[in-house]
Amino acid sequence: MCGLTGFWQAKNFSADTASAVAERMADRIAHRGPDDNGIWVDENSGIALAHRRLAIVDLSPAGHQPMVSSSGRYVLVFNGEIYNHLSLRAELEKITSRYWRGHSDTETLLSGFEIWGIEATLQKTVGMFAIALWDRQEKTLTLARDRMGEKPLYYGFQNSTFLFGSELKALKAHPDFVGEINRDVICLYLRHCYIPAPYSIYRGIHKLLPGSYLQLLLNQDFNPLTMPTPKAYWRLEDVVARGLAQPFAGSDMEAIAALDAQLKQSIGLQMMADVPLGAFLSGGIDSSTIVALMQAQSNRPVKTFSIGFSEAGYNEAEYAQAVAAHLKTDHTELYVSPADSMQVIPKLGSMYDEPFADSSQIPTFLVAQMAREHVTVSLSGDAGDELFCGYNRYILADQWDKVSKVPFGMRQATGRLISKIGPAAWEGIFQQIGKVVALPANMGQKLDKLAIRLESADRVEDLYYSLISEIKHPEQALINAKEPLTWLVKSGLNMSFSDAKLHMMYLDGMTYLPGDILTKVDRAAMAVSLETRVPFLDQNIIELAWSLPLSMKFRDGQTKWLLRQVLYQYVPKQLIERPKTGFGIPLGEWLRGPLRSWAEGLLNENRLQQEGFFNVSFVRELWQEHLSGKRNGQVLLWNILMFQAWLEGEH
Repeated sequence: MCGLTGFWQAKNFSADTASAVAERMADRIAHRGPDDNGIWVDENSGIALAHRRLAIVDLSPAGHQPMVSSSGRYVLVFNGEIYNHLSLRAELEKITSRYWRGHSDTETLLSGFEIWGIEATLQKTVGMFAIALWDRQEKTLTLARDRMGEKPLYYGFQNSTFLFGSELKALKAHPDFVGEINRDVICLYLRHCYIPAPYSIYRGIHKLLPGSYLQLLLNQDFNPLTMPTPKAYWRLEDVVARGLAQPFAGSDMEAIAALDAQLKQSIGLQMMADVPLGAFLSGGIDSSTIVALMQAQSNRPVKTFSIGFSEAGYNEAEYAQAVAAHLKTDHTELYVSPADSMQVIPKLGSMYDEPFADSSQIPTFLVAQMAREHVTVSLSGDAGDELFCGYNRYILADQWDKVSKVPFGMRQATGRLISKIGPAAWEGIFQQIGKVVALPANMGQKLDKLAIRLESADRVEDLYYSLISEIKHPEQALINAKEPLTWLVKSGLNMSFSDAKLHMMYLDGMTYLPGDILTKVDRAAMAVSLETRVPFLDQNIIELAWSLPLSMKFRDGQTKWLLRQVLYQYVPKQLIERPKTGFGIPLGEWLRGPLRSWAEGLLNENRLQQEGFFNVSFVRELWQEHLSGKRNGQVLLWNILMFQAWLEGEH
């Protein structure tokens, strides 16, 4: 894993100045690559590339970047891993005889670009990556990002200088960076808890969409106003359509065998590294499956890591410990306190570069920090929910066909009744039920959300949009802001599905997975120079998963049915079966207790008025209702608090 950055400047470009600026930009992301750094400048073309290296494959100087191709035509900076690069090398060697300087995947990519071309090479890769490639012959800069968005890449013009990099902090180090906050985008942030691509918090700076590449012919006549749009080299939409049109036709046993074999192959490829490697283990289905198949292919105990909490309803460490003991892994766990979280919170604004408010970012950072003391690479079970129908909202979608037959007016009345009782009262009821039957955490809050959906959702599209919205009308919380259109609103509903669950899985794969989950893990892990890998996002697994009939994913009211059958071959069923908890923290309680003074400082009325972003009365009412227990406003409050914490770091 590494970090890349660079810029193009049409006028007043000096090689010496550019080298110094590029080095400063790269230093801002040194945490992504503490092992090596490099600068490459073309004074005649006005281009500068910079790289920070975390050495994973080929630890020798032969893996140094920026790397120039054997012909001298291409110069590459690259962040990520190409897991099938050895097979690509073998394929290249059949076409042309050449001398390899080392065994890095960077060199393999460069050779592919020369022999096959850029798009064909991207389509052949199995891996995660962000790429900046300079073509010295054609004066063309190509930016590319992996299929599902595991690795980040920002770009855009600031004062006529084109900037790009793995993180915004690298761009901010350039003297031409303006950094005007986009007030409208804050609406999207409050709705989703993250800023969806292609937007960023700054005007003029964009996130490159997953599965796409952008090519710019950079010369003196280049007009930023006519910058080309990214082009897709791979689309999840195509994979989904193909899988639904040509479904897996085998039996249950054949499907179990096929998924088991593909997971083993993909995980085996991702276990290749020249440095120590381990895995995150929550004790849930996804991470347990990854670890089980890692251990099945390893001749020594796999190093595994988990986080625990003392608060009831949030602690999964005991389950992870049981799975680790059964698989005989080398297991390490850390119990998190409010004090541990408080030490992390001041770092979050800088860590994520822009407002980001998935509160599981805290335990994610802490488990990454712990893992980095033992390994340099860690595999995770992310994306299992989106591919194998795992989220609680899919269970709600399963009931939608029945619910939608109830007249809308009756649904609205039911929703209003639930809301009238209130989440605090429901929480007390569920606490009593929880003494007899195991229930997930925050059931009162979840029922309150359901009530809102019943009152407002008339179609499955409405239901999904309300489920992923933490606030219905974000403009009400802000001053002089208007919510921009996103893919979800403009074109995300063009595909038709026979089942609401499929609809939601597709939309989550396009939005929530790259925007929230993958962003959270990348920034948290790279903050401590830990590479993370996501085996479920091997495109071969994605293609297989989307070809499987829905009945193999959701059966008899149970999510991830087929994935469970694979796991039960390695781990006893009784160690896995329990209500889904999620990787969260007891945020609501902490905001009323140990985090209260910190939150009060950020939500101070005078401060909010002076900054001029939020509607002061809206924020203060939300805060007081949460403190009184009248309303559990933890998610929306965390959104506002994380914006405030980020904004504090901007000054």
